[in-house]
Amino acid sequence: MGKFSRRDFLKGSAALGALVGVGTGVGSSFKKTKKVSAAGNTKQVFSACPRNCYDTCSIVTTVGDGTIKFITGNKNCTYTNGRLCVKGYTYPNYVYSPDRVKYPMKQEGRGTGKWTRITWDEAFEMIANKIFEIKKEYGSTLPIALNKYSGTFNTLSYGIEGTLSSIGYTTRAQGTPCWPAGIDSQTFDFGTIVNSDPEAMIHSKYILVWGANPAWNSVHSMNILQKAKENGAKVVVIDPILTDTAANADEYIEIKTSTDGALALGMAKYILDHNLHDMDWMRKNSVGYQEYLNYLNNNITLEWASEKTGIPVEVIERLAREYAAAKPACIWIGYGMQRHTNGGAAVRSIDALAAMSGNVGVLGGGANYAQLDSWLVNYSAMAMSPPEGSGGGADRMININNFPAQVLDLNSGDPNKIPIKMLWVAGRNPIAQDPETSVSYKAFDSIDFVVTADLWFNETVAQSDLVLPISSIFETWGVHASYWHYWLHINEPAIDPLYETKCDVEIAMGLSKKMNEMEPGSCTYPTDRTMEEWAAMEISQDFLNSKGMTSYKDLLKTGTAKVEGYDAAWADGVFRTPSGKYEFLSEKCASFGHHALPVYVEAKEVPTDRPIRLLTPHWKYGLHSQFQNLSWMQSVHNEPFVEIHPELAQKKGIADGDMVKVHNHIGFVELRAKHTLTVPKDAVVIYEAWYKDQKFNVNYLVEATPADMGSCATGQAGLAFHDQFVNIDKL
Repeated sequence: MGKFSRRDFLKGSAALGALVGVGTGVGSSFKKTKKVSAAGNTKQVFSACPRNCYDTCSIVTTVGDGTIKFITGNKNCTYTNGRLCVKGYTYPNYVYSPDRVKYPMKQEGRGTGKWTRITWDEAFEMIANKIFEIKKEYGSTLPIALNKYSGTFNTLSYGIEGTLSSIGYTTRAQGTPCWPAGIDSQTFDFGTIVNSDPEAMIHSKYILVWGANPAWNSVHSMNILQKAKENGAKVVVIDPILTDTAANADEYIEIKTSTDGALALGMAKYILDHNLHDMDWMRKNSVGYQEYLNYLNNNITLEWASEKTGIPVEVIERLAREYAAAKPACIWIGYGMQRHTNGGAAVRSIDALAAMSGNVGVLGGGANYAQLDSWLVNYSAMAMSPPEGSGGGADRMININNFPAQVLDLNSGDPNKIPIKMLWVAGRNPIAQDPETSVSYKAFDSIDFVVTADLWFNETVAQSDLVLPISSIFETWGVHASYWHYWLHINEPAIDPLYETKCDVEIAMGLSKKMNEMEPGSCTYPTDRTMEEWAAMEISQDFLNSKGMTSYKDLLKTGTAKVEGYDAAWADGVFRTPSGKYEFLSEKCASFGHHALPVYVEAKEVPTDRPIRLLTPHWKYGLHSQFQNLSWMQSVHNEPFVEIHPELAQKKGIADGDMVKVHNHIGFVELRAKHTLTVPKDAVVIYEAWYKDQKFNVNYLVEATPADMGSCATGQAGLAFHDQFVNIDKL
């Protein structure tokens, strides 16, 4: 299959030290792989946080007598600068949690909790027998499905993709629930996603943080924003919610949810009317600019933008004037704002605002969403070929954002459809994460055999026949890069694997060995490499050459290295679009069924019987279902709650602390109400998470509504998580 490109990747796929019981360490500039104490029994190694997170921290782990003593950030990385977040500092608790899955275990009856410890050899034999049974019955491995995403971004975690590729053509959950509409938008406009180095924001004179909350989700960027403010920049937050980031900004602008495109177009119209646009930049670097300007002239007024967004005309005027006058000015486009049925169109309008004002390709400017140019890895663990004679001809793709419904359709008994008979889950907790939870349970029930590889006994594990124990970052090798900053980190094992845990590549090798013992030639996954050798293979030679390194061992000296040349994205004026220029008018966008121009697309209509919007952002101390089972997390956030504005609560007769029922046409949840002025008056907020030992899941309320874009870059449309509507009643 060869080397995987970034497109292939897209398609596939503190003062709390006393509380958490972890010393944070002092930290220093580490120049060697290990520091050994005088006693000779202490060492320091470099680790890499593998979470799906903007900040992607390099970690220095201190180990004594085979035990993690404390961790701190790696000062060799100037983005994180030797600091971690609260979640990161608690990793030792994560590793030594008694709740970890420790051994391979099989369950007698899904959901019963009747687990029996088995050996790895027995687990591999169970899996192999099921694979052979399916191949014999169907003539291919297409009835075997993989549902895997970003619970860990360690490149060795892509061994599971390689596992399935090495047994034949299979069914894959394709796409991403996270960011695809925005990726498509910037693909149509710029040619791909490439943001300016976030460390360069210190050069900005005006920063719009648009729909992002770095105070919770990118804490190291808050230091950069503060430095920019000290250098004279004004920081403005645009968000429906008064976030912690907004509270630390110079100005907060509350916008009606899902109307971001109208604000961007309104600002652009003011800039055009007052001749504040950069015509020279547009003539030199773009195509379709005249059609875009004509659209603004013929369709957009500030009164219209004000009505749509709920922002007064004079505020839009001032915002546009300040943004256009400040050189350079940058926009940080958050992921939450594109999780709408018009989210991709909104991002295109924001991109166009940055471009027409001349803020693309300049230091401290940009329309910054994400990047994958720092992912200079080979995905060797992933790039396997199927055995000779594999039936099916190609992998079958189904939408990760509507996976349960599509599984049920395939398993409906239609003789013309190849069903799903076996499911492998890795790096995900789909029962907790996927929309329409009731449908997820039905889909799992329709599958004969479910294997889940995880660290915890979560809801998905509970609905599995077999669970495989996964090693933590401190117990394996790995490589990780960020989709925000431009640092690439290496991960060394700090301790021996606890219990009988293995990383995905070790599992792949063990299964391959067992399958070939039982049926020679049935699996192509290599079995003759060490984990260190696998990690060395992942780092591309281009990256090593760019840093003057000869091998991965050079990276072990600092733990991290930066991909250079991205201080100002698109500074060379060469875009990756079909025209090679910025495309205000994108024929490629039109070919995917959207308007060629960045026009306004109406927000999803609010149902009359469900007039309250439901917003489900991340909680600041968790990440989906991760960290939620740790004792420190339970002490600060062990009970779900719904945030509601006092005015809406008064209309509903709901007092602060009342138990309420939040419900819509697909389900309901019961939880406690919390009054707050930080949320909109027409919406409620429930933070998505898995709560250990509690039967709560906000996704009972979330319908599998597709976003407007995503299928170009990731193969499937995104998910409109924030276009959900409910009613709320006091219990």
